[in-house]
Amino acid sequence: MEKKLEFKSLSELYNRVLPALYSKTKEIKRQGYKYITEKDIWNYLVVSNWQNKNDLQLYELISDILYSDSFKINEYVMEKMNRLKTSSDNIDTEVL
Repeated sequence: MEKKLEFKSLSELYNRVLPALYSKTKEIKRQGYKYITEKDIWNYLVVSNWQNKNDLQLYELISDILYSDSFKINEYVMEKMNRLKTSSDNIDTEVL
C-alpha cells in the first residue's frame, strides 16, 4: 500500500523539493544563465506545468524540475523582467 504524502502549504512543498531546485539552478548557471534562481524555476513550473494538474506525486514534481528546459526557463524569466521594466517605465513617465 502506497503512503500518500500531504503538505500543509505550498511553502512546505517548496522546501521539500528545494534540493532538486538547487541542483537544477546549478546546472542552469553552468549553462551561462547566472541570474536564474530556485524561485524562478519554481514559478516557471507552477505556471507552465502544474497550474491545471491535481494530485501530482512528489516524484513527478522532482522529475519536472530536473528535466525542465533551461532555455524555456530563461525565456520565462526574461519575459517577467521585461514586464517589470515596462511597468516601471510607465510609472516613471506618468510622474513626469
